[in-house]
Amino acid sequence: MQTYEAQCVLDIQATLGEGPSWDATTGKLLWVDIENSLVNRFNPGSGENESWTVEKECSFAIATSKGDMIVGTRDGIVRLNPQTGEVTKVVNPDTNSQTNRFNDGKCDPKGRLFAGTISDTRTPGDANCYRFDSLFNYETVVPGVVNSNGLCWSPDHSLFYYIDTATRKIDAFDYQIETGEISNRQTVVDIPESMGIGKPDGMTIDREGMLWTGMWGGASVCRWNPRTGELIGKVEIPCPNVTSCCFGGENLDELYITTPRKGLSDEQLRQFPQAGGIFRCQPGVSGATTYLFAG
Repeated sequence: MQTYEAQCVLDIQATLGEGPSWDATTGKLLWVDIENSLVNRFNPGSGENESWTVEKECSFAIATSKGDMIVGTRDGIVRLNPQTGEVTKVVNPDTNSQTNRFNDGKCDPKGRLFAGTISDTRTPGDANCYRFDSLFNYETVVPGVVNSNGLCWSPDHSLFYYIDTATRKIDAFDYQIETGEISNRQTVVDIPESMGIGKPDGMTIDREGMLWTGMWGGASVCRWNPRTGELIGKVEIPCPNVTSCCFGGENLDELYITTPRKGLSDEQLRQFPQAGGIFRCQPGVSGATTYLFAG
């Protein structure tokens, strides 16, 4: 198994850093601090980090074809204008915002948004994963989950990979790129508790078709071969929980990694002072594009 090193490039002490996506138009990393309701935009070149509040817990931010951002929140999907800070509510397919909020979200190569919810109480079946078109018409594509989390597409776009964290598995669906339909669900990676590397959280994929998952409770990002189910690499991170990752940089060969401080004791925070920071690894392979939302 190959091991990789990562450096903290933004020591910002986020409460619950999550949802990284790369905005190739600006050359900046979008990410969120969920519990502080903050959407962030980090410039790796200057080290500057801009922030906007969306008033409700937010879980992902993705650049759009119109130059603004779509953001997943407790109140559904909103649009954020980074020039003015204006937030506009768009759609909320999950009306139970008292116990559910949006979690991970990504766009496919056609600019459709796939985004799911998480049950605050982790009640089985309470959450779902949805597909939105450019007009925000939606369909439920993965119903009855606990914690809709990491998702990505194979390099040839024939497969859709998906995580419901509670299952400790990565599943693959056949993917129809023209319609966005998914089918034939099967498990490709199983991560039993006995492995001692935590639970799979956010996910991305590299150009070789290998999956990279943030590991909650595993102090790492793990690289998996979905064809064999094997763990083939690990990025060690100096904090107990790792939430998500995405590829960025001009050549998409830099892996950006989000982490939280939430849930750590005072002793752990002293032991892991960079928890809540943004980390970067150069793993020697390039990865998936963050696709713009088409609307």
